[in-house]
Amino acid sequence: MSFKIIVLAKQVPDTRNVGKDAMKADGTVNRAALPAIFNPEDLNALEFALKVKDKVEGAEVVVLTMGPFRAAEIIREAMYRGADRGYLVTDRKFAGSDTLATSYAISLACKKLAPFHLLVAGRQAIDGDTAQVGPQTAEKLGIPQVAYAEDILDVNEKEITIKRRIERGVETVKSTFPLAVTVPSSADDCRPRHAKKLMTYKHARTVTELQNETKDYTDLYTARPYLKIEEWSVEDIGADVEQLGLSGSPTKVKTIENVVFAAKESKTLSGTDQDIESLMVELLEGHIIG
Repeated sequence: MSFKIIVLAKQVPDTRNVGKDAMKADGTVNRAALPAIFNPEDLNALEFALKVKDKVEGAEVVVLTMGPFRAAEIIREAMYRGADRGYLVTDRKFAGSDTLATSYAISLACKKLAPFHLLVAGRQAIDGDTAQVGPQTAEKLGIPQVAYAEDILDVNEKEITIKRRIERGVETVKSTFPLAVTVPSSADDCRPRHAKKLMTYKHARTVTELQNETKDYTDLYTARPYLKIEEWSVEDIGADVEQLGLSGSPTKVKTIENVVFAAKESKTLSGTDQDIESLMVELLEGHIIG
């Protein structure tokens, strides 16, 4: 079989712009109120996958994302950087899914793409910061996993040697395939868009996007099938609706609070023993230390 690498990617709301309208009444993220971006650590994961592709002849990188129709944009973005094709898992029945429901749906989509060698994901998404979807998906697929993978030391069609970040240093691990890998932000940044690939894939679309286009791309997609981004619904991946969305999500967000830190006053110290002693007394009396 060909060497297939699946990259899990997510389009996320830009949490740098969180405001009072960021959450809905049911505790889910109001994505319409925030600009959408490519999850940062998923870009690190994409680079990890592309580096494997560079080292293994005939390898292909497949991007898999779950989200609304607009999430197809990050599939195109991945293709501009070197990915070969992409799949969008999209259905209203997925709305409100937590990590358990999401990993269930993603694992079914991965089984539909099987056989594969590598499953690569970013460590966590900035809209949840749970770092659970990658490991949960690996568990549901019954494959081993390596977390905090920073670099590839060696790889061939049978095994891979990875440098991973641990609490007090680094560790070298070796594994056969299939294997799941999660990649942190300390790994290499993703390579920039390639001009030729941008021109090649700028017309890549899902069926839904095609239906909303004002131009007729029928002949173009007949001649260039690689421009079609596949859409999979709940029925396409054979999912149980009861395990999806809010009904399949035991995690409930009760409230979100936007905390802004602001300095109300400042103090300049000369560095003398008297000033340092005065500061220590103030900190102790305010129960800030001690």
